[in-house]
Amino acid sequence: MPRRGKSGDPDIIKIKRTSTPDDVASVLLKERERQGVYGAGREVNSTAEQEEEDAENEDYDGDDTGAKDEDNGEVVDDPEEDGGDAEVSDGDQKQQRRVSYGFHLVEGKMKHGMEDYLVAENRKMDGHNLGLYAIFDGHSGREVAEYLQSHLFDNILSEPDFWKNPVTAFKKAYRDTDGDILENVVGARGGSTAVTAILIDQKLLVVANVGDSRAVLIQRGKVKQITVDHEPEKKEERDLVESKGGFVIKMPGNVPRVDGQLAMTRAFGDAKLKDHITVEPNVTIEKIDKDTDFIILASDGLWKVMSNEDIAECITGLEHGKKAAEELITEALMRGSPDDISCVVVRFH
Repeated sequence: MPRRGKSGDPDIIKIKRTSTPDDVASVLLKERERQGVYGAGREVNSTAEQEEEDAENEDYDGDDTGAKDEDNGEVVDDPEEDGGDAEVSDGDQKQQRRVSYGFHLVEGKMKHGMEDYLVAENRKMDGHNLGLYAIFDGHSGREVAEYLQSHLFDNILSEPDFWKNPVTAFKKAYRDTDGDILENVVGARGGSTAVTAILIDQKLLVVANVGDSRAVLIQRGKVKQITVDHEPEKKEERDLVESKGGFVIKMPGNVPRVDGQLAMTRAFGDAKLKDHITVEPNVTIEKIDKDTDFIILASDGLWKVMSNEDIAECITGLEHGKKAAEELITEALMRGSPDDISCVVVRFH
């Protein structure tokens, strides 16, 4: 298990365990401003039935949601994971907003078996309601993505700094989890992307990512990308690789790759390339408000064939997260995406 430690940051803003949701929102926004971190998003997921189950079973079992496709290429989803009501307070104006979420996965045509995993669940912790959402897109095997599905959120939430300094907590949990993976899970090759999001009391969303799985936010029909695609063709990412002694070269298909092998500069696992890549995530914090309509997380099997604007156009007018996830993957397949595709959509009504 990851080694835990106390933060030495003298500027930490402390939050009491008994803080109200408004207190949490205020302090985390101060944290964002202090660190100069920007982003947006929000995610929640529940049915009336699911909320009751989550209240009774607060322990996360990563195998119960986002399971890999075991149906020979058929779409895998959970028909019960859709819908739910929740009370939200936006500043001084209190209102009830209904929140639905859903997910959808389909195995691609690459003949390596399904390597995408996801998480979509609610959890109660220290008197707060958390929505946990993630996409893990494995490469050169599924072991790393599967491990992340079962362990990464537990490791993040176990960090002592989670409530006081969530940016630090996410980064430390990513590093420690990667250490576990390199030591115990995978050999020289296998790895995975990750985009993880935690919604706190439907007020604040904290999102982190490594690799090219992406999260976007839709507010009043306008799209905002809230993650960074860690691709070798970007100057800052190429510079990062070269500063570590690696190189970037274009391979057949005109795809830039780290050391001629990996089409991303940040990932879990990939022991053979670890000296030249990193698992350091980009972390963003955003306040959720009444203008928020959707948050979408998806693997690159979707983003390779659809732009952020395409995503917004495809799901405009849809009332349920599950239906939106299905529509997005259907559209990506129609556009010829050959890769595994996984998608989580949260809808704010």
